[in-house]
Amino acid sequence: MKSHAKVVVIGGGVVGCSVLFHLARHGWTDVVLLERDELTSGSTWHAAGGMHTINGDPNVAKLQKYTINLYKEIEELSGQATGVHLTGGVLLAATEARLDWLRGVVSKGRYLGIDLEVISAKEAAELMPLIDPKQFVGAVRNKEDGHLDPSGVTHAYAKAARKLGAEVERFTKVEDIVRRPDGLWRVITNKGEVIAEHVVNAGGLWAREVGRMVGLELPVLAMEHMYLITEDMPEVADWNAKTGTEIIHAVDFDGELYLRQERGGMLMGTYEKANKVWSEFSTPWNFGHELLEPDIDRIAPSLEVGFRHFPAFQKTGIKQIINGPFTFAPDGNPLVGPVRGLPGFWVACGVMAGFSQGGGVGLALSNWMIEGDPGADIWAMDVARYGDWATMAYTNAKVRENYSRRFSIRFPNEELPAGRPLKTTPVYDTLAAKGAQWGVSYGLEVPLWYAPDGVKDEFSWRRSTDFDHVGKEVAAVRNCVGLSEISNFAKYTVTGAGAAAWLDRIFACKLPKRGRMTLAPMLKDDGKLIGDFTLANIDDNEWFIAGSGIAEQFHMRWFEAHLPKDGSVRIEAFGQKLTGLAIAGPRARAVLAKVTRADVSNAAFPFMAVARMDIGMAPCLVGRVSYTGDLGYEIWVAPEYQRAAYQALLAAGEEFGIGLFGSRALNALRLEKNYGSWAREYRPIYGPLEAGLDRFVAYGKDADFVGKQAALAERKQGGKLRLRAFIVDAGDADVIGDEAIWHDGAVQGWVTSGGYAHNAKKSVALGYVPKEIADNTDGFEIEILGKRHAARLQSAPLFDANFERMRG
Repeated sequence: MKSHAKVVVIGGGVVGCSVLFHLARHGWTDVVLLERDELTSGSTWHAAGGMHTINGDPNVAKLQKYTINLYKEIEELSGQATGVHLTGGVLLAATEARLDWLRGVVSKGRYLGIDLEVISAKEAAELMPLIDPKQFVGAVRNKEDGHLDPSGVTHAYAKAARKLGAEVERFTKVEDIVRRPDGLWRVITNKGEVIAEHVVNAGGLWAREVGRMVGLELPVLAMEHMYLITEDMPEVADWNAKTGTEIIHAVDFDGELYLRQERGGMLMGTYEKANKVWSEFSTPWNFGHELLEPDIDRIAPSLEVGFRHFPAFQKTGIKQIINGPFTFAPDGNPLVGPVRGLPGFWVACGVMAGFSQGGGVGLALSNWMIEGDPGADIWAMDVARYGDWATMAYTNAKVRENYSRRFSIRFPNEELPAGRPLKTTPVYDTLAAKGAQWGVSYGLEVPLWYAPDGVKDEFSWRRSTDFDHVGKEVAAVRNCVGLSEISNFAKYTVTGAGAAAWLDRIFACKLPKRGRMTLAPMLKDDGKLIGDFTLANIDDNEWFIAGSGIAEQFHMRWFEAHLPKDGSVRIEAFGQKLTGLAIAGPRARAVLAKVTRADVSNAAFPFMAVARMDIGMAPCLVGRVSYTGDLGYEIWVAPEYQRAAYQALLAAGEEFGIGLFGSRALNALRLEKNYGSWAREYRPIYGPLEAGLDRFVAYGKDADFVGKQAALAERKQGGKLRLRAFIVDAGDADVIGDEAIWHDGAVQGWVTSGGYAHNAKKSVALGYVPKEIADNTDGFEIEILGKRHAARLQSAPLFDANFERMRG
C-alpha cells in the first residue's frame, strides 16, 4: 500500500468506486480507495439494483440521468459487464391526487429532457401485464427506468479507475484519521498509514463511524429494507415469449411497492409504515456479506395491497426474502461535499439510491475537488443543508418518517411532524396562541399563517383552507400594517481592520456607507450566484449581513474558505443568538415612531438606512428594508429581548389595526414585487444578469471581486437565460415550482416559484426562459397539473412599480 496519495477514498461500495473513477477520469490518478473487506461489502451487494431518473429535485434528476447514461462507458472501459437492462417502467396512481402529482412530474420531465407520458390505467396494463387496471386511475410511462447488476456496476467502476491509474486496497480497515499541523491527513489503517491531501468519506453503513474519527456526527441512519423474489411465474414466461422483452418496472406509489422482473419471476420491494431502524447508534465493523432476519409480518400490509393490485402474485410462491440495511439522511437525499471546518475532508454518503445517483455523486464530488465547484446545482445533496441541530435523535425521527413516506404524496402545503418542534424562538408560544400554523426552516419553527379556531391546513395540490386567511394577512400589510417573525433569516457580523477590504472582494456590490445598507450578490469564480444578501455598514470595522436561513452552513463554509490568513477579519454566524421581527405597510412608520425615541422620519431614516435604537425597552438593530416591497423595517434583537420588542410593537400597532402575517403571506407579497429568493430564483447555475441582479453588481469598482471577470464576460455576451415574472390564467391551482414554461407550442423554460398574489388578485409565476424570447409579451403558457394555462409577461411589478410606498 502506498504511503502518500492526493486522495484517499474510504469505502468500496458503488459510491466510493464511482468517486474513485471520476477522480481518475478527471486526471487525478494519485488516488487510492481503501475498503475494509471486499468491494460491495456494505449495502451495495444486496441492493435490488433498480435505477430511475425521477427525483423531486430537478438538478438531482439531471445527475440521475447522467448516472444511467454512464453505465455503457464504464462497461466498455473496464470490460466488466454491468448487467444493465433498460426496460422502461410505469409509475402508477391509484388516486386522482397521485395522478395530479404525476402530471407535475411529467411537466418537470419536459424541460429536463426525460421522456415521460401520462397514460391510462388500461394502457399501463398493456405495457405491464401483471397490473389490475381497475385498481388505478392512471399512470406515467418512463422509458429510462431499468435495473442492473449491483456487483457488476461497482466492479466496473473500480476496474475502470484502475485502468486510469487509481489504486484499490481491499481488506484495509481505516482505524483513525488525524489532521496534521500542515493540513494533511493521516489515514491510519490496519496495514499502516497513508498521508493524503484529501479524504473522502464514502463509508456507507459506516459513514458515521468514519465521520466520528474527525469529530463529525453525520445525520445518517440505516434502516432495514425488505424485498422478495417470487418463484417462476407463468405470466412472466408468457410475456417474455410473446414479446421477446422483459416485463417492465412498476412503481405502485399508493401500495408503497416497486416491482421488476427477476429471472423467471418477479421482485417486489416495499417501504413499509412499520419500519425498523438497524444498528441505531453504531455500526459493527464485522458486518459484511450478511442479511438480516426477514420479517414478513412487518411488510404484510403492503403485500396485501400488492396482491390486490397485481393479482398474479396471489398464485405464486416466495422464493426468497432479502432484508438488508441501507443508510438514509433525514430527507432521503445524499450528503455530499466539503465539510465546514475540516479542509480537505469530503463526504459522499447517505446515497440510498446508489445505482441511480452514484455516478452523479462521483461526478459532482470530483468536479468540486478538482475545479473548486461541483459543476452542477447540487443544493439538495449538499451536506451543508444540515447544521448541528440535526442530532442523532432528530435524524432517527426524520429518517423513520422519510422511509415510511418514501412513496407518499408530499403536498405543497404539507408540513411533516417528526422531529418537531426542535428550535423555537421566545415568541413561539405567544404566536401559537394566536393560531400560528408552523413550518420548519433549517430546524427552526416558522409561522406559515394564522388560523382561526377549528381551521387547519387541508393538504392539496390546489388552493386550500389557508387561502382566504392568508389573503386577510396580506390585506393587513397592504392597507395598514403587519407584523411578522423573521428569525429564520441567517445573520452574520463581520469585524476587524480588514473587514471592508474583504467584503469588497467577497461581494460584487458597491459597499454601502456607514449607516446604510445594500443588496449584495455574491459570486463564484465562474460568475454564477452563490448567495444574495443584505449588507449593512454599522461602522467602518463592523458590518451586518442578513441572508437565507437554510444556507447558513453553506455560506459560512464559503466565507471561512475565503478569509484572509492574517486574522484581520472575523465572521460570526448568530443562528438563534439573534432573533428578528419585521413590520411593513403604510402605517409601519407610525408604529415604529411610537416605540422608539429615535427619529424615524423619512428624512432622518430613509430607505436602506440602518441604526441601533431601542424598541420599547429592548435594544435592537433596525434596518429600513422589507421583503414585502412595502414601507417596512426589519428589527434584529437578542432573544432575551424579542418578547418585549414584540409586545411593544403589537401594542403600538393596535390603533392602526396591526395584524400578524406569516411566510405564506410574505410569499404573496414578494411576488407582487417580482422579488426572487435563494434556492429558487437565485442558485449557483444562474449569473447575475440572467437572474436580474446585475443592477446590484459594481462591475466598475476597483476591487477585483470574486467572479468579476466571468461576470463581465456574461454581461458582454448576454448570458443564456432571463428570469421573468408571468401572470397566469390559473384555475384553482397555482404554480409551486418546477413546472414547464411553453412558448409557441414548445417547452422553453421552467418555473422557479410562484403562487397567488392576494392583493393584486393574480396568479404569479417566476421562471427562466431563453433570452431570445424573454421580452415577448405573448405566446407563453405554463403547465399546471397537466394543463397548459395562458401566461403573460409581467414587465413591471404589480405593486408599487415606481417604489413610492417603499421609499416614501
